Amino acid sequence: MNFTVWFALAVVCVTVWALLKRYETRFVLLLSGLVMACASLDPMMAFTQFDKSMTKGGLIIAICSAIGFAGVISYTKCDVHLVRLLTSSLKKMGLFLLPTCMFITALISTAIPSMAGLCASVGPTMIPILVRSGFHPAIAAAAIASSLMPAYFNPGVPHNPFISKLAGMEVMEFIGAHWAATLTMTFGAMILLTVICVIYKDYRAEGFESELLKNDAEKGSNLPERANIFYAVAPLVPVVLLVVFSLWITSVKISVATAMLIGMMYALIVTRSDPQEAVKKFFNGMGSGYANILGIIISAGVFAAGLRAAGVIDLFVNYLTSANEVAKIGGSFGPYLLGVLTGSGDAAAFAFNEAVTPFAEQFGMTIDGLGYLAMVSAGLGRMSSPLAGGVILLSGIALVNPMEIVKRSAPVGFMLLIILYFIV
Repeated sequence: MNFTVWFALAVVCVTVWALLKRYETRFVLLLSGLVMACASLDPMMAFTQFDKSMTKGGLIIAICSAIGFAGVISYTKCDVHLVRLLTSSLKKMGLFLLPTCMFITALISTAIPSMAGLCASVGPTMIPILVRSGFHPAIAAAAIASSLMPAYFNPGVPHNPFISKLAGMEVMEFIGAHWAATLTMTFGAMILLTVICVIYKDYRAEGFESELLKNDAEKGSNLPERANIFYAVAPLVPVVLLVVFSLWITSVKISVATAMLIGMMYALIVTRSDPQEAVKKFFNGMGSGYANILGIIISAGVFAAGLRAAGVIDLFVNYLTSANEVAKIGGSFGPYLLGVLTGSGDAAAFAFNEAVTPFAEQFGMTIDGLGYLAMVSAGLGRMSSPLAGGVILLSGIALVNPMEIVKRSAPVGFMLLIILYFIV
């Protein structure tokens, strides 16, 4: 390794230290990425990535519209009716509410396989319910981040057709060949995170003090005596629409933003609130979502660009490509580490599967087995990374540092990685 790579690794260590010390996340990531790019004599890579990250249409649409919708739901007070409806029964579940919410989120992930999209759609509803029921905001956010495994049942996930084509299989044949492993990972995540919750003492019947509840103290102390069912379902309308149109009405495609706008219109109709004020709240929420959440995602993109400029990612992928004798270890731990470093499961999985997986039979594995291993490992790395867009989005909703979420989700991800290694 040359000096630039060693320097970049040192910068990564300093970056992790600064994030643990809770310095401003956007400042730390931007500065680190720019320093690595400049040290590599390619500063324009960082600036170019900044421009690209600012205009990522899918993320902007999903995140900003979801935060805007949350503002409308807060304004119309539909959220407190949902809380009254659910907490009266769900709160009695105690600790078991955590795996229950994870199971619901896991079902939804089959229709919304994007981590950022799922977090944007489910987070504003699930996290407040868990927090008000006595869970720490960080474990509530980690529950959403750890519930994405069933997304691999969706044939629309780009990795499924890519790997099945390499293996000469039909997409559904590939998914069916690994359904048991996917289910094992799904329920394993629920069990492991519940254990982490107990270890961290993240559930108390009396609840935790949090900024999320402080900002909502007046509403929380003035819950309606009886929930209005039409008000209560308003926060769930976008999620229901996305699930229905993804699973049963596939001829019509609706985006997260479309679902959020329809949900806003439903809330205005049933509550008869002032539409002018509601629209103002919606756009104010969109602006807040861009500044506070997308700002961190943009900064994370610059950091990843610095790693690429320094040659760290290329060096890592090239080593895995040449190390055929440790292909299974490389296919699991390699994409996992790359997912942690970059915050992207897609980049890690595609890089490995394109370079190494076609030669799987030469070292005693099947192409679909090695491809599945790399795909899921990269996803586990993403849920273990403070740089992942979904984790950053959840931190904005729960009002906690991304590292607080990763302290809960990363141990689950790593233990699932070990399980995955032995069952595939």
